Amino acid sequence: MKQFLLILAMLGFSITFAQKLEYNNGKIYQDGEQLSSFETKKVLASDLKALHLFKKAKTKESLGGLILGLGIGGTVADLVMGLTSDVKYPSGITYAGIGLMAVSIPILSGRKKMVEKSIEIYNSGLPEQQKTLGDNFELNIVNNSNGVGLRINF
Repeated sequence: MKQFLLILAMLGFSITFAQKLEYNNGKIYQDGEQLSSFETKKVLASDLKALHLFKKAKTKESLGGLILGLGIGGTVADLVMGLTSDVKYPSGITYAGIGLMAVSIPILSGRKKMVEKSIEIYNSGLPEQQKTLGDNFELNIVNNSNGVGLRINF
């Protein structure tokens, strides 16, 4: 029970002091400091829906980039072979490369909106921060099966 309360207190403490994320020019910032993808995943871990959407966008980006790279690589390799030897150019490799580049376009599209949406979901889940002088707190009496207690919210 003590471990559960400790974990709950640490989670509540981390959520209480959570900072809003900002998405500008394809980069994610927290308090004016740019976050890496790994750090962003750690921050988004408190909101599973936002984390899932962010991971989905990053997977989409990786897969689309790989397919685009294969398409460009195949097309350039076929061009070099066509220029340096007596092989007929363009061959099937060029057409396959162009096809891979065309397939990568719909895969890569929409990833920016997914990242923006995940940041928006995370920020909407944060409690409103009110700047006070320390006098804004709530004191409640709580009653449950274990007994009676006090709850203080700052």
